[in-house]
Amino acid sequence: MPTTDHFTFLHQAQRLKILCAGIASLILMVGIARFAYTPMLPLMQHQAGLGIAQGGWLAAFNYVGYFCGALIAANIVDLVKKDRLYRLGLVVALITTVGLGLTQNFWAWSVLRFFAGLSSAAGLLLGSGLVMHWLLRHQLRSELGIHFIGMGAGIFLTALFVYLAAGQISWQQHWFWLTAIGLLLAFPAWFWLPSPNTSGYNVSGDKMIDHPPSAQFIQTFMLAYFCAGVSYAVVITFIVAHVNQIAGQQDYGAITFMIIGLAAAPACIIWDLIARQLGNLNALLLAFILQLAGMLIPILSPGLIWTFIGAALFGGTFIGLVSLVLTMAGRYFPNRPAKMMGKMTLSYGVAQIAAPAAAGVLAQWSGSYTLSIIIACGTMFVGCCLIYRLRKLE
Repeated sequence: MPTTDHFTFLHQAQRLKILCAGIASLILMVGIARFAYTPMLPLMQHQAGLGIAQGGWLAAFNYVGYFCGALIAANIVDLVKKDRLYRLGLVVALITTVGLGLTQNFWAWSVLRFFAGLSSAAGLLLGSGLVMHWLLRHQLRSELGIHFIGMGAGIFLTALFVYLAAGQISWQQHWFWLTAIGLLLAFPAWFWLPSPNTSGYNVSGDKMIDHPPSAQFIQTFMLAYFCAGVSYAVVITFIVAHVNQIAGQQDYGAITFMIIGLAAAPACIIWDLIARQLGNLNALLLAFILQLAGMLIPILSPGLIWTFIGAALFGGTFIGLVSLVLTMAGRYFPNRPAKMMGKMTLSYGVAQIAAPAAAGVLAQWSGSYTLSIIIACGTMFVGCCLIYRLRKLE
């Protein structure tokens, strides 16, 4: 007969497969479908004739898709439907990635970036919600933040690939190879995440009960997350192009983005540990302040070392900030984590739609991205103040 150790081993193996499925889905649907565009932007501007303002508009179209995906996620209650849309998102991520290398038409790119945004929302909200639901149902609350490693890993791996392949293959071939990598990731993302259990009970037989915060708390939280969305969207979209514009740093944009990804990869676990020591909101306030510092440092001290330090701070905090917010949503709503995650992401998404387009136009007018980043810093400061107020409300 099977022993207790045998069942424990099977449970541990299943837990590992669930976490790997979630990480693989985020690398594909967020890291490749969303973030590969950032290190690819200078290459597409140089080889494919993409203009500065057009680059901002393509980012905005991506965020419109992400916003629509968040809207859908916030209004779907049925776990089975969420599972189906998550799997559809895996397919869309692959199609939109390969599609970017098959055309040079701006409007075709716009449509592809829109649907890539939809797939990113499917990965970050629906996929994360399904992983969180499984972990909470199996009473593994302490592991909620591990799943989000995929975001940082996706940023680092795509930046590393673009950096290593630069000058070796064309911009179209970059997209084709990224699609091939994504296809490998799609297998664990699809087959290792089981269909969701819809019983509403955990494995011990206890009812999973939601504990929603007050309406005022949610509204203030959404406004603070909007501010974070503005700063994130501007920096993550244009950081490579911005660094490449600085005298003496023309070849270091992709490396800067790699540093962001490298710092982001372990950030979710680190910020989860910090939250256990300081509390969620104190950890969130610290993440807001350090992200603001990461944005300001390269502006105030534009040397290469300071640029790398700022990139590490930004990478180590923006992913941590997102994982803290979405993990808090899972703890408030164990039955329906994607509902609050969707609402929070709507505020983040509104910022991401407007900010890149405005920053691109402003950069074209001013000749650099510096002014756009300074405005994003001011917005992030407002976000810090709002998180401080949240601590009072709680």
